Amino acid sequence: MAEVYFNSRYIGTVEDAALFASELKDLRRKGKLSEQVNVSYDEATHEVHVFSESSRAQRPLIVVKEGRSLVTEKHIEQLTKGELSWFDLVRQGVIEYLDAAEEENALVASIEEELTPEHTHLEVTPGAISGLTSALVPFSDFNQPSRLIIGSKNQKQALGFYAANYLLRMDMDANILHYPQLSLVNTSLHKVIRYEDHPAGQNMIVAIMCYDGYNMEDGVILNKASVERGLARSTYFRPMSAEELRYSGGLVDEIRIPDKEVKGYRSERDYRFLEEDGLVHPEAKLSQGDVVIGKTSPPRFLSGMDEYNLAGSTHRESSVTLKHGEEGIADFVVLTENDEGNRLIQVRLREERIAEIGDKFTSRHGQKGVVGMLVPPQDIPFSTSGIVPDLIFTPHGISSRMTISHLIELVGGKVAALSGRFVDGTLFEGEREEVLRKELLSHGFQENGKEVFYDGRTGKRMLAQIFVGNMYYLRLRHLVANKLQSRARGPIQLLTRQPTEGKAKEGGLRLGEMEKDTFIAHGASLLLKERFSSDSIVVPVCEKCGLVAIEDHYKNRRYCMMCGEDIIINYVEMSYAFKLLLDEVRSLNIYPKINLATKY
Repeated sequence: MAEVYFNSRYIGTVEDAALFASELKDLRRKGKLSEQVNVSYDEATHEVHVFSESSRAQRPLIVVKEGRSLVTEKHIEQLTKGELSWFDLVRQGVIEYLDAAEEENALVASIEEELTPEHTHLEVTPGAISGLTSALVPFSDFNQPSRLIIGSKNQKQALGFYAANYLLRMDMDANILHYPQLSLVNTSLHKVIRYEDHPAGQNMIVAIMCYDGYNMEDGVILNKASVERGLARSTYFRPMSAEELRYSGGLVDEIRIPDKEVKGYRSERDYRFLEEDGLVHPEAKLSQGDVVIGKTSPPRFLSGMDEYNLAGSTHRESSVTLKHGEEGIADFVVLTENDEGNRLIQVRLREERIAEIGDKFTSRHGQKGVVGMLVPPQDIPFSTSGIVPDLIFTPHGISSRMTISHLIELVGGKVAALSGRFVDGTLFEGEREEVLRKELLSHGFQENGKEVFYDGRTGKRMLAQIFVGNMYYLRLRHLVANKLQSRARGPIQLLTRQPTEGKAKEGGLRLGEMEKDTFIAHGASLLLKERFSSDSIVVPVCEKCGLVAIEDHYKNRRYCMMCGEDIIINYVEMSYAFKLLLDEVRSLNIYPKINLATKY
């Protein structure tokens, strides 16, 4: 006897569990049971589990009987003509959905040639093993799994044509690639998701070679002439907004050009781009400190009831301005209302981003790297046929990562460009390497993808032949212009007196233990001292008790909280954060004594 559980609840027993499970499956295939129902038989515990709950992950498989797939050539023909649909095959019991529990009882074949009488199911396509973004990687069956994961994740960060109505949208941190292209080497999923409607990359001529070490450690080298002609060029959009808030007592914010009487008035130069309504005019070239939306707010703290009737001159300045290091062109201004009925102003800024040193690029195979150099056209290497690469990739990135698909795509892209067709690189079903080699040979090139190259600077022929071809390269959203940050003097935190944190706050970069060690290794002692003295302070210390003393410049007196006025004081240089620690330790009734020694 075997126990039967329905959605993990015990409902009874059956004598022949295997027969009961197979009969339930037959009923489902005949349409008597919902296709959402799954049944599994556990031989070890003699339990039959039937599941019909929602939120279970199910996947479609072709049913196999006596070692033969139930999908016939006639089915394929009818599907092609549109006489049959996917759901018709599910209703006919040709295809069924299995969950994780029922799959334990199934023996699934990847391809039809593998089928034996023991098999119960066949994969709809052998590529179903991968996810959506992984299926966009061409020839991914020749790739190392970890690199395939990195490659599929990188595609999500690529700049492209994300929405056709981007000019009417106020998206945060949006990027548009100026000349997006459909890849020459595709997979079947590219057609399914209509990738040509929202491409996110460009076909570049890629040469695998070294060039003076500027592409070492995953760096890539770009042809400056290609960049000047628009390669990988994009526009960066970001919105800025202001709202007329309502306060108690009928006070409201006002969007206008602030008067000179307003508290916190900036300068006339800061308001130069504002029109009469207090909004920036479109196509204004803005830089840091410029006001985008002029706004005044009522005073923050109102003590008495009389102050509710104050004149507008007491308003304070609260305009929306560009922060430190920001710039852009006013692209689009929207006047609307929010959910509460308050007036809402949104201004979209745009910035053209031309590929530069430090920008991140990647192929679809997880071979990511930043631009190390832009080479002038006269210095770039060229082939015997006069072809110059758009991008130079390092050969050392292949051996340890084992991304053979990266190399096959180069050959496939070269074939696609010469033949004027798209090359299929679908997982397990793509065009074979031998076929691509033969086609490349028929076009008058070497079948191994190599060509004779000349050095653009000397004009001499290179000793080694260079592997070159066409590849779909992506420009990622990690642009150096968004991340670049530097600081000399600037704002500090109130508590620790150390520099503020973050690019927007004009902050500094924190130096840790390991960074300290590198400075020591270089012997850069003065730089080290400067880095670690961002919050240095000279503190008076009582020689008798070792506590921080008090120095009152107004009354010209020096005294210790513990020893009184008749004391000897010495000055000690320390970090303000350490002085703060001493104060906090004292607040816990712990006596932090500073032992002073004579300095020789």
